[in-house]
Amino acid sequence: MLQTTHRVDDLGIKLPITQAAFRIAQQFANQQPHPTKAEQVRLNTLAIWVVNDYLQMMEIPTNLSVGDSWNPIMQLCSNVADLEIASIGRLECRPMKLAEQVCSIPPETWEDRIGYVVVQIDESLQEANLLGFIQSVNNEFLPLHQLQPLEKLIDRIAQLKTSPVQTLVNLSQWLVGQVDAAWQTVESLRELLESRPNYAFRGSITTEESSIHQHPAPTKRAKLIDLGIQIANQPLMLIVEISPEPEMKTSIRLQLHPTRNQVYLPEGVKLTVLDESGEIFLEAQARSADNYIQLQFRGEIQEKFSVAISLNDMSIQEHFMI
Repeated sequence: MLQTTHRVDDLGIKLPITQAAFRIAQQFANQQPHPTKAEQVRLNTLAIWVVNDYLQMMEIPTNLSVGDSWNPIMQLCSNVADLEIASIGRLECRPMKLAEQVCSIPPETWEDRIGYVVVQIDESLQEANLLGFIQSVNNEFLPLHQLQPLEKLIDRIAQLKTSPVQTLVNLSQWLVGQVDAAWQTVESLRELLESRPNYAFRGSITTEESSIHQHPAPTKRAKLIDLGIQIANQPLMLIVEISPEPEMKTSIRLQLHPTRNQVYLPEGVKLTVLDESGEIFLEAQARSADNYIQLQFRGEIQEKFSVAISLNDMSIQEHFMI
């Protein structure tokens, strides 16, 4: 075992933990209700920051503050240490202490990751050793001898640049103001929505319509959906509205609107919600005089679903996690 640890150390890269990293980690830790949770969040944050420093050195663009690990809600209810690599996906940065011989990989991080970097943090919190990389895991405890050199991480990122992973929109990030540029405010797209009568819509609502009004200030974003030649030069607008509810649930309302000079949606266009296994959960279809269609449902934190907009044989999907 000592020989294995020595070999892994030789493959690793040691980097200092900056004062900026320590300040942010301590700030996040101070927000936690229990010392054990505070220590977990502190180490997760330091691991992410050091991996981010390494990737910056390698001139690989990252989005440090958009992962679940920077979200106060996710810090409290989960054990994640994810770092967003721009246009590639999420990398999990798992911390461990010097005396430990295996690295803990929580099951909640086994999916939606392009890989895992193990970061060994010294007791003084002044230095970290990036021990190595592994592309996938299926066990909560990772022996260090399974790690590959960090060069494999760089190779993995280069590979994904040519075949990027599926983009997953994290709706919990919207609640703290972290929104991808592809999703704009409804107000910024308001000129594309014509004045229309407040009738003639079709949809499915699985919770009481009034419940959403019991929670102030829902977060609403919109994206233009281009179905190509099916609707020439007439993109549709998908509006997603989310509202937090008690018991860690979230109310989600989806609306599909025509744009520009089109008063009604194309007849037959469908708005579909698919669960994580790809099965249809909810669906609405436009008739000949529907000016929008909508769906509404509730979900739980970290639940995944997809939204499909389709007409005839053309379909576009957006993928979400609450």
